Amino acid sequence: MRRRNLFRVVAFSVIALCLALGAQAAVAGAGGALQGVKSMDAVFDVRGKSPNALLLQMNLVHAMYKDQAARKAAPNFRFAVVFIGPAVKLVTTSRKGFSSADAKALDKLALTIKAMATDGIKLELCVFAAKLLKVDLSTILPEVEQVDNGWFSLIGYQQQGYALVPIY
Repeated sequence: MRRRNLFRVVAFSVIALCLALGAQAAVAGAGGALQGVKSMDAVFDVRGKSPNALLLQMNLVHAMYKDQAARKAAPNFRFAVVFIGPAVKLVTTSRKGFSSADAKALDKLALTIKAMATDGIKLELCVFAAKLLKVDLSTILPEVEQVDNGWFSLIGYQQQGYALVPIY
């Protein structure tokens, strides 16, 4: 009986150790990608044109930013999102030309963007692209900073050590 209890204790300890190591590996990302990383600075180059896809992507970026397990592995986070090309049409208060389903997704996107800004994610929009696509600059969501050229922002963030994450 004693041997059986000892076996159970040892087996339980081994299982607990494996689970703990597995959890740490999950925190460290696929293949330990975050192993030894002290900060996670990323600039997201956003060019999509689908409201639903952009909503999903921004929710994912926001979830990544708030991920407590990742923050334990890399406690310092700086995220920036730069909207370029067709994406500039999706971060406005205007719903002109969108279906009712797309308008609902854009309303949800506006709430997500507000939450992202509140949590500290920097959001920028390329004015050059907005003018080219005839987007009324007065309709840009207030949380999104308007910059003359989004490519300059992408270059600048990368020069500051931010990793480029394309979202097309």
